[in-house]
Amino acid sequence: MMWQQGQQVEVEITDLTDDGNGVGRYQDRVIFVPDTVPGDRVLVRLVRVKSKYAEGKLQDILAASPARITPRCIVADKCGGCQWQHVEYETQLQAKRDLVVKTLERIGGFIQPPVDQMLAGESALGYRNKVTYPLGRSATGQVQAGYFQKQSHRLINLNQCPVQDQRLNPLLANIKLDIHNRGWSIYDESQHRGKIRHLSLRIGRRTGEILLTLIATQASLPGLNEQAETWLEQYPSLKGVCLNLNPDQTNMIFGEQTRCLAGQPYLQEEFGGLTFFLRPDTFFQINTEVAEALLQIMLQQLNLQGTERIVDAYCGIGTFTLPLAQDLLQKQAGSMQSLNLPQVMGLEVQESAIEQARQNAIFNRIDNVEFKLGTVQKLLPQLGYKPDLVLLDPPRKGCDRTVLETLLNLQPQRLIYISCKPATLARDLKILCETGVYELIRVQPADFFPQTSHVESMAFLQCSSPENSLTAN
Repeated sequence: MMWQQGQQVEVEITDLTDDGNGVGRYQDRVIFVPDTVPGDRVLVRLVRVKSKYAEGKLQDILAASPARITPRCIVADKCGGCQWQHVEYETQLQAKRDLVVKTLERIGGFIQPPVDQMLAGESALGYRNKVTYPLGRSATGQVQAGYFQKQSHRLINLNQCPVQDQRLNPLLANIKLDIHNRGWSIYDESQHRGKIRHLSLRIGRRTGEILLTLIATQASLPGLNEQAETWLEQYPSLKGVCLNLNPDQTNMIFGEQTRCLAGQPYLQEEFGGLTFFLRPDTFFQINTEVAEALLQIMLQQLNLQGTERIVDAYCGIGTFTLPLAQDLLQKQAGSMQSLNLPQVMGLEVQESAIEQARQNAIFNRIDNVEFKLGTVQKLLPQLGYKPDLVLLDPPRKGCDRTVLETLLNLQPQRLIYISCKPATLARDLKILCETGVYELIRVQPADFFPQTSHVESMAFLQCSSPENSLTAN
């Protein structure tokens, strides 16, 4: 029987995909259905039909899954910020672990990959330490802030958000009103007109310090400095108000120029026993607690002795580089060993991140670390020595092939690969392990983004070369 667009079919949902959709089968073909939960029996209208699969739109829930829950957010069915608020949290965690396992098997070719249970934080809500909202206007002219509706550019207005740190909620509604009362124009992307594009809020989960940033096409906003000072007085936890300029017709949120309007252009955060300075556009893991728990698992698995030489590729501001360097310093103090410095090398292509990493190292008095500016594919072959450990934390596209080939030539004793996309992780691990140079010994998936389908993973690899015959701890 041929499928037809517009046809309605009854489907049992059995799984969830990496983009958040439910998966069912009809006449031995796969149907992807948003807003469904494994265990749901649903009526679906086919909206896109291909030879081997179809995409459907939920028409009716005939029998709800035991894992289906009521979302905490009143606009969860419209807002594109979360995909899984209707899915019970344990089911979310299981779906993410299953995704990592299946992807390592299917793309990586690993048989029964050693994947741990999901690492999760204490709460699946209120975890985001940074939010950036596009701005718009309602039909009546009121300033709005929120996320775009699923598969559209229609803004869903929010006055609070259950997944952001709840200490940010009071600012969201009030600052929208202040922007409205000031009469500042709001950017219209379809016309490329208007001034204020986004509102960004960032908070130190440990310190409670808040940073507010307006992203605008230009700085000519009447009363801007006065308003910034008012905000600083109004909110005791607010440490700085900044303006980022992005005049380009682009999907990028932040532009290249940021200036401080009031207070300071950074907040302080505590992470891994160290202090980090975070600016408006600094990359820092969005879920502080889970990132810190992942760091502790890393340190336990490595069980560093104090003599290792480490390279942190794609190091950013030193989020993992500096705790690793600190751990080595503490081990050296206990063993009274003298080593040539630096012992840890961070590689990063963004100049501003390198500057912040160096400042963070100085502030925390960590002197066994050095940071170099440049691409990993260029800098890694120029090290001039063989590191004992290389930490990889690339962007979603994964590692450049030349980076993997350099590692296969260098053959560090151990590798750690932190990934935010299971498919590119599996692809790169296959290259590292398929010739037998490296063995995958452990994968720790982590839930940095509850209520969404995103999953992070940390993979540990051991070199199988005779020159690296030391057993991993």
